Amino acid sequence: MSFSFFKPSRPKTPQELARAIKDSLMALDTKTVAEVKSLEKALEEVEKNFVTMRCMLSGDGEVEPNMDHVSQLIVEICKEDVLALLIHKLPILGWEARKDLVHCWSILLKPMVGSTYCCSQYIENHLELLDFLVVCYDNKDIALNCGNMLRECIKFPTFAKYILESPSFELFFKYVELPNFDVASDAFATFKDLLSKHETAVSEFLTAHYDEFFDQYEKLLTSANYVTRRQSLKLLSEFLLEPSNSLIMKRYILEVRYLKVMMTLLKDSSKNIRISAFHIFKIFVANPNKPREIKVILAKNNEKLVTLLHNLSAGKGAEDEQFEEEKELIIKEIERVSRLSNPEC
Repeated sequence: MSFSFFKPSRPKTPQELARAIKDSLMALDTKTVAEVKSLEKALEEVEKNFVTMRCMLSGDGEVEPNMDHVSQLIVEICKEDVLALLIHKLPILGWEARKDLVHCWSILLKPMVGSTYCCSQYIENHLELLDFLVVCYDNKDIALNCGNMLRECIKFPTFAKYILESPSFELFFKYVELPNFDVASDAFATFKDLLSKHETAVSEFLTAHYDEFFDQYEKLLTSANYVTRRQSLKLLSEFLLEPSNSLIMKRYILEVRYLKVMMTLLKDSSKNIRISAFHIFKIFVANPNKPREIKVILAKNNEKLVTLLHNLSAGKGAEDEQFEEEKELIIKEIERVSRLSNPEC
């Protein structure tokens, strides 16, 4: 009697696995909501293939991955257009399948030594896939998965530059204020990466789109949402003070409207926001080339500003000492400007 049917099935080759993943994902198209059982079966097949893909790409915890198989699988996934399917089918995948896909994503994007092709090159030829990942923030069920995948993509300067210059970038100003806290926080993490990971791309983008960007950013700084105000203010101070953005910063601190925003934030009910606002406000005041309009605003609001600053303290320790020194210098400069300007109140 033969017991051959008890033998484990032969492991799939990378080529077979790529084809199986493609077939199982495409099978989802033929299922309708009415065919619940067949759709569930199709999703189970996808999940099974994703588990196999994860094992082939990263090992099973006991056996290290075969790098030749990893390289071959990546080539096949690109050649068979599986990468596009992985992204487009995200909205209908199950929770486990999405989790496995996010785990595999960073491995798929890594350039393989000796490989003639990698997934990042595929995306370069299909940049619209990045826009699809961005708009997935509208779907709270997959938003966090897409956020993880997007941040892996943003590690590549080409992809970050594309998203910054794409119309879909403007959606982040909406996504960071979504009512779902987890989704809004994740969107802000991606937004921050876009504005901080690649200095040259960010500098070029801000230079080319200065007015549109800061018009939108002002809305974040004046948002009714405390978290939005605090995060956007902190991020602003970070990228304005990047050496690569020095020209942007010099332009920003010449504008009365943005000085007024910082002055308003100096009165915020949150101490953290007041301190963060001070660190940007002080750049306006310390600027040796302040335009007349800035001097007039400082002089007219001299007493209120000095009172606000006297009541502002950072805390304890060395940081507080430095903060107090900076604060005193800024107060003296405001008073100096006020004496020299002597405007009509």
